[in-house]
Amino acid sequence: MVASLNLSKTEKIIDLEIPIIDLSADRSEVSELIVKACEEFGFFKVINHGVPHDVIARMEQQSYEFFSKPASGKQQAGPANPYGYGCKNIGLKGDIGEVEYLILQTNPLSIDHNSKSISSTDPKKFSSAVRGYVEAVKKLACETLELMAVGLGFPDPSVLSRLIRDVECDSLLRFNHYPKADDGAASPSSIGFGEHTDPQILTILRSNGVDGLQISLNDGVWVPVNPHPVSAFCINVGDALQVMTNGRFLSVRHRVMVNSYKSRMSMAYFSAPRLDATISCLPGLLTPQKPPLYRSFTWAEYKKAAYSLRLGDSHSRLNLFKALQNDDENSN
Repeated sequence: MVASLNLSKTEKIIDLEIPIIDLSADRSEVSELIVKACEEFGFFKVINHGVPHDVIARMEQQSYEFFSKPASGKQQAGPANPYGYGCKNIGLKGDIGEVEYLILQTNPLSIDHNSKSISSTDPKKFSSAVRGYVEAVKKLACETLELMAVGLGFPDPSVLSRLIRDVECDSLLRFNHYPKADDGAASPSSIGFGEHTDPQILTILRSNGVDGLQISLNDGVWVPVNPHPVSAFCINVGDALQVMTNGRFLSVRHRVMVNSYKSRMSMAYFSAPRLDATISCLPGLLTPQKPPLYRSFTWAEYKKAAYSLRLGDSHSRLNLFKALQNDDENSN
């Protein structure tokens, strides 16, 4: 059965052009375009991104092979607590969607170890595909963060990217598979993955060209993200980056709707710092007129809060970390 989402009468689906940014263009121009996209959408697509096609193809093929296994074979890689294979139960707080998924840590030792339970036929081939893909998308994430830093006027382009370069960073790779409905019974309002924001710094997303992803720029307004051009990666701002830019960049709410006739698969790289890293507003973005919106916290502290809440609560998650002066102002 497909879980049905009852759309509110106040919800609207609108067509809006999502920015497509050519990373091979002039660097200063690209930096400006990325900053503008992060301020207005919290989301954009990139082309000419430098991730080799064969690296993408190998990872996609390994993903298809995993999800095509019988349920008993896939369950050997589970349960997802928090890493491993899961089906329909999203996380640990009762959220349910029409999705099966595989979550991996991205450090090489974990990749090699977990590949043995994920691919019993050829774990080395799976491990090699994951390693190659992670290396490529991590490089893209770092490049994007450095372009953001330049666009924000920081003299040190690595002010953001160094947080995810650390070998002990807490980044993860998630594969989502949304099977088509066998009887074609899914309605246009059937939900695959509920509304949420990503808690990490930056998300690098690749899908198989099937519609379903939507972002919300305003309450009740949803914008479908067209999966073309097929060569593009989608990139979105996470909660941690919203904090570090003092609210200048938007951690965009998004969801996935299922397709009755086509299965959808996506691969998301969530770039995060090490657990003991401090998340706080970058000094260059603070002024007397705009003090910090959020207090400082460690990534471990914020991650714990994220895992303790349901998907639908994610848009209010940052309220738990507001700076004291903002709470005082709101109470007057």
